[in-house]
Amino acid sequence: MKKVLIIGYVWPEPSTTAAGHRMMQLIHAFKDFGYQITFCSAAVKSEYSIALEAMDVRTTSIQLNHPSFDAFIKEANPDIVVFDRFMIEEQYGWRVAEHAPNALRVLNTEDLHSLRKAREACHKKNEPFSPQRWKEHEMTLREVASIYRSDISLLISSYEMKLLQTEVEIPKNLLMHLPFLLENLSEEAMSKWPPFEERRDFVCIGNGKHAPNIGSIITLKKTIWPLIRKELPKANLFIYGAYLPQHILEMHHPASGFHIKGWAEDLGPVLQNARLSLAPLQFGAGIKGKLIASMQNGTPSITTGIGAEGMHGELPWNGTISNDWEAFAKAAVEQYKNKRKWQTAQANGITIINTMYNREVLKTSLFNQLEQLQQNLETHRSNNFMGRLLQHQIVASTKYMAKWIEEKNRG
Repeated sequence: MKKVLIIGYVWPEPSTTAAGHRMMQLIHAFKDFGYQITFCSAAVKSEYSIALEAMDVRTTSIQLNHPSFDAFIKEANPDIVVFDRFMIEEQYGWRVAEHAPNALRVLNTEDLHSLRKAREACHKKNEPFSPQRWKEHEMTLREVASIYRSDISLLISSYEMKLLQTEVEIPKNLLMHLPFLLENLSEEAMSKWPPFEERRDFVCIGNGKHAPNIGSIITLKKTIWPLIRKELPKANLFIYGAYLPQHILEMHHPASGFHIKGWAEDLGPVLQNARLSLAPLQFGAGIKGKLIASMQNGTPSITTGIGAEGMHGELPWNGTISNDWEAFAKAAVEQYKNKRKWQTAQANGITIINTMYNREVLKTSLFNQLEQLQQNLETHRSNNFMGRLLQHQIVASTKYMAKWIEEKNRG
């Protein structure tokens, strides 16, 4: 039985984050492959962390900059190591390369963190974003180096695949486009969705630890919702998300139809009872779990170009994409009122899910890619000259910095 070790940035929280959903999709895929899975992390578990042990996944806590990991990975002797985000590869990649050299090193990016940070920096300065600004960002150098050092990197966004290949010319054989792995929407499941007439109001979903979500809620409160409410004076907007900060909680104002609800354990009923989902995202990266969840529950959405980026290919969106707030509000009102447009948008979402996120198709591609790499690992690494160079130069500095911290802590 092959063994896979996942080194987590955090313990998975599928009920609060899209990253948590993504990690659970990978874990389920590895289980289907028949792999023995161990999940480890230096993070502290939260009340939302899923019980992996109940899924027959071994778990262990590890430490940063500590030699105990060396003994741990030697004993674990994994066939595959998955780094959950590039920061984890920076911390543990050299230790894996040194103490488990034959293990296939897989970087699960979640999204390109450097892209999100570069866009956020431009947004704060009210400056236009461009790929050049991304290439100039300090985090981009770190993240691209991590991608080169890994044997394969998983990208959930088609836009990010293209960005890495065209802007920094990363070889295609180091990248794999692997979006969310989802079950197809069946006729039986869809038949249980409430129809247009039984749905009402708007919903916005977003984890409070994610800066783009906070920006969306503020934009809704200050700009978009007053425009919608003017046209639909009896409508309500419900905001759901874990970890919402105090200044967002204080925006709760039922008299204007603006409701801060906080965390919901099950978003299915929330989305199925809503008529529209709103996501005015102004920066960010990856693909958006909130918009995927909307499609999975038959709820059309109004979002921005950033929101829909890399999610639907050439297929029509399940609602409207607009970066102008007046047009955004107008589209929300029109789609809220127009049953025919609403039904067309819902159908578009079904097509997107069943065409682009087919779990069985994507899972087969992942399995084949991993098998092929493992069978040709020596040649694959030999051909990745930049990766070898970065392992030799940068990992050496990371390694000896970590060892200095070890000694400091020991003293």
